Amino acid sequence: MRCGLAAAMLLCPLAFTQPALAQPKVSIEQNFADSLTALPKEELAVSGGFYVPAYSSVAMSQGKLRVDFSVTLSVHNASETQALVVRRITYFDTAGKQVESYLKAPVAIKPLATISIFIPTDDVRGGTGANFIVDWAATGEITEPVVEALMVGGVANAHYAFISQGRPTRTAGKK
Repeated sequence: MRCGLAAAMLLCPLAFTQPALAQPKVSIEQNFADSLTALPKEELAVSGGFYVPAYSSVAMSQGKLRVDFSVTLSVHNASETQALVVRRITYFDTAGKQVESYLKAPVAIKPLATISIFIPTDDVRGGTGANFIVDWAATGEITEPVVEALMVGGVANAHYAFISQGRPTRTAGKK
């Protein structure tokens, strides 16, 4: 029995699709306009930073299999009353080499709002020891932000998701 092109397309539709075109890079300011506010005019008297481990790839099955993950870095302003200024979001690979810098200038996040960075599954530049550095500031005492990375991926019928919490790199307090 011979299968025609139509039957092959029904049985294996991915073999006949065009490769995805690269999506234009959209800035945090565009993606999260509703989460942002004007930068404060007052002096930024409090600052801090976070180191956030991330895993764009993980070795499995005694190191014989590599599973790639999408990574979503989220920066949550945990303050109910004060804007949080994010000064830097930088992504590094396993060797500590900078892969990407996500801010051209500081942004201010509204109280209880969130911004995030998404790294697709097929972007494995970070490797098994990828990480982010997030630097923040505020005009006065503020609830420390919550910064974490969510990794999602799978192989065959198994799917995995896990969170890596950011760790403070500096003590929050006055300059």
